[in-house]
Amino acid sequence: MVNRADLQLADEVARFYADPLGWVMFAFEWDTDPALQLVELQAPYDQLYSSKYGPDKWACDFLSDLGEKVKAHAFDGVHAVDPIREAVSSGHGVGKSALVGWLVNWIMSTRPFAKGTVTANTMGQLSSKTWAEIAKWNRRSITGHWFEVSTGKGAMRMVHKEHPEEWFCSAQTCREENSESFAGQHAASSTSFYIFDEASGVPNIIDEVSEGGLTDGEPMKFAFGNPTRNSGWFFDAFHKRKHRWSTRRIDSREVQITNKKFIDEMIADYGEDSDIVKVRVRGMFPSLSILQFISTADVDAAFGRHLRRGQYDFAPKILTCDPAWTGEDELIIGLRQGLRFEILRTMAKNDNDVHVATVIAQLEDEHQADAVIVDAGYGTGIVSVGTTIGRSWHLAWFSASSPDAGCLNLRAYMVKQVRDWLKSGGSIPGDDDTLYNELIAIETVPRFDGKIQLESKEDMRRRGLQSPNRLDALGLSFAIPVVKKNRLHIPGAKASREHNPYDNLASALNTDSRGHDPYRS
Repeated sequence: MVNRADLQLADEVARFYADPLGWVMFAFEWDTDPALQLVELQAPYDQLYSSKYGPDKWACDFLSDLGEKVKAHAFDGVHAVDPIREAVSSGHGVGKSALVGWLVNWIMSTRPFAKGTVTANTMGQLSSKTWAEIAKWNRRSITGHWFEVSTGKGAMRMVHKEHPEEWFCSAQTCREENSESFAGQHAASSTSFYIFDEASGVPNIIDEVSEGGLTDGEPMKFAFGNPTRNSGWFFDAFHKRKHRWSTRRIDSREVQITNKKFIDEMIADYGEDSDIVKVRVRGMFPSLSILQFISTADVDAAFGRHLRRGQYDFAPKILTCDPAWTGEDELIIGLRQGLRFEILRTMAKNDNDVHVATVIAQLEDEHQADAVIVDAGYGTGIVSVGTTIGRSWHLAWFSASSPDAGCLNLRAYMVKQVRDWLKSGGSIPGDDDTLYNELIAIETVPRFDGKIQLESKEDMRRRGLQSPNRLDALGLSFAIPVVKKNRLHIPGAKASREHNPYDNLASALNTDSRGHDPYRS
């Protein structure tokens, strides 16, 4: 039974539907609770509220802007509005978890029958920090008695005491196998919301599944974190998907509650432009994230780098093919000559070795390639056809032993060579965003023996990334040593360059006069 005091409180709470900052200033006892008096309100907020204390300026800015978006969307309880997506990258210690607690308390208090899910990069972060903050701020809130918040080892859940099945927020681990827990969350007449803490470590699949909960009502999605990785959905929110997100970066030096002496020591020890300071202080994505193998700075420098012809035309031409037979992967045919690399052809997954071999043979002749190297994973049939039509192509087994004892296998060796090649002045096409992203996305697996081991393609797919076929095509060009042919002294070289690979393909492969391909039977 709802008492009269709660009815009056509900009327007061309704005033803050589109005013999250006003709610935070109303719901908590800033002037009377010494535990809250850590930050003094800054202009212009110190003129708007009678309290001396409140959130730090960046949080006030965030909440104020969020309120303006809610007003602009003008949800009427019936017709769905566009999702609000907010992403914040920050240094350490800026108070992200407190903001999460305020957001949950505001949404749950002002929106009857709201439904929310909160997650973090690890169970420890979720239970001991993120959810603990939610529980703490609910206890301090003027509406705290409306809700029951469970903590501890069991289910972490915040429910309205009168409507626990329809009005709730729950904590979910972000393990990939738990992704379905983020599906099916709908609140057509209210707000469905998701909050991701330390979002850089949350797998792509969790983000993808959560999008299904943004299709009706007044949906909201919030992502907070230190920008530790240069790949994944959180990184994309600030880059290729930034048109979908409102983003902001918070520098720890500009926040009142941070330890400035410690920050100054860190900058003195590592330098302001070091990755550790970029991530932990400045809230910037690093040049080289913790597990990232190839530096973003090196890829940036190589992207569209202009080369004079004399810088590469003396080197052998190496034609490569990385086939693809599954999923949405591309078959890639590339060409590297010294410091220059380009993609010559892309195809959908191939199931016709004859056709692919024919294309490679044409390109080999057109570019007068000095070697052709094919990934053996799906390329044995292609090379077999090449042998049949008189070509001498090479197979590279990614799992083969490495010529460099510091690399676990040939794949690691090839990608290490790519990394060194980039540092030496290598050039990649300035319009190939796919290759750019593949180069900076590949990560290492820590080993006790210190050998370089790259994450598997299956692990990359679990992170929501496609198979790095373009990177593999570049890497294949380093699989074996190649020297430039002296074509002036090769008997019949001119004839070979003018050879049409279709001329004797039919007879060599026992096709009939109508061009029937027995491989397609």
